[in-house]
Formats: sequence, C-alpha cells, structure tokens
Amino acid sequence: MAELKLSAFVPTHTAPPVLRSDDIQVRWVMPEIYHDLPIHQTDDDEAIRLLEELANKALPGAGEDDKTRFGAVCALGFDDLLAAGAEYAAICVSAVEETPCTATLFASLVDSPEVDGGVSGAVREISSSLGRLGAGEASRIELPCGPAVSYIGVRESQFTGELTESGESFTFPTSFIRVYVPLPNGTTLVMEMATPTEAGWDTFSTMFGNTVSSIRLFNADGSPLITSGTPV
Repeated sequence: MAELKLSAFVPTHTAPPVLRSDDIQVRWVMPEIYHDLPIHQTDDDEAIRLLEELANKALPGAGEDDKTRFGAVCALGFDDLLAAGAEYAAICVSAVEETPCTATLFASLVDSPEVDGGVSGAVREISSSLGRLGAGEASRIELPCGPAVSYIGVRESQFTGELTESGESFTFPTSFIRVYVPLPNGTTLVMEMATPTEAGWDTFSTMFGNTVSSIRLFNADGSPLITSGTPV
C-alpha cells in the first residue's frame, strides 16, 4: 500500500476544526469536499435535520431514496466513531474516474504512552507498539507541528443487514491511514482517514496528507507550539 503523501499546507476552510486538550489547542484544515458528521448531536430531531442537510450537500441531484439511504448509513456509523473516541468526524462522497467513492475522517484525543522522553519518547513507543501488531505499516514522520507516527493498513468492516435486500450483514475491506501526534501535555491527537473504495485510495490519501500537514498547535495564550525540540 502506498505511503502517506505529505503535501504543502493548502487552506480550504476559513474556520478549521479545533480540539482542545487542557492548555493546548489543536487546529487543522479540512478539504471542502468533506462534510461534518453530527456525531455528538443528542437531539434526535436536530440530528435528522442535520443528516438531511448533509445528504443534500453530499449527493446533489440524487433521488430522495438514495439520500435517505445515505443518511441512514451515516447514522449507523456513529456508534463506531464514538467508540473510537471521535471528537470530530466528516465524510466525503466523490467520483474517481466515474467510480463512486467515499471516505470518512475522524479525530480524537487519547492518553499518550507513559514513557520517559516527552514527545520524542511517545513517538518511539507508539511506533514500536504499532510495529509489534503486524497488521499494518508504522512509520515515524515529521509534520510542520512536530514528530508523529503514521499507520497504514486494511481492516474488515461490517455492513449491517438493516440496509441490505437479503437482511444479512456482510464484511468488506476498508483501507485506512491513522496518524498519531503526541502533545507535550501527555495527550496524543489521533486522526484517521478510511475508505472502502479502492479506486479512491490515491485521491483520499493525498487529501489526508494535506490535512495532517495542516495541523497546527497553539498554547493557551494563542502562541504557536511546535513540538520538535520540546524540552523533556
């Protein structure tokens, strides 16, 4: 599988998504082709409204049945995203050489490994732990915001029988790239792009490279934070 392609920072949103981890703010830029998923909306009526709005944006010109089915597929994926600790999630629907393709992206904050060495030690431990899994390719990378680890692989996903004509669930391969960015406060930003459509892999992985390259860290006072060379 191709390596993660890191590209230059290309702004596409005027107000990028943001996560806060104690005294550190994390920002990044999403490609305009992605649409935010309302994974934290607790009001059912508002969630339905947002999903309808999402379907209209993602599938312009499609029939109502297709839009309804798309919204249902998105909603059924919320539990998995929340189980993964997602604090932000988005979905992309596109056509690559006339082949319909889709991808999801999520970001979460998790505890960093309890090791010595600060950010550099966390990078080494995460890379080593992922390498021992043997289920994908783990690589240390350098982002503009500091050192990180990329993990590229394929996993089996399940499509629920609620949306199949036979009523039976089935599994399918999903390719993914996950990037771990340790922060100096003991937290790690995890960002993942996944797609079940092989034809879109090169396009989506390139876009994901742009996204993770756009990650910027800020201190509580708004000053920029770069973790390369952070004191341990």
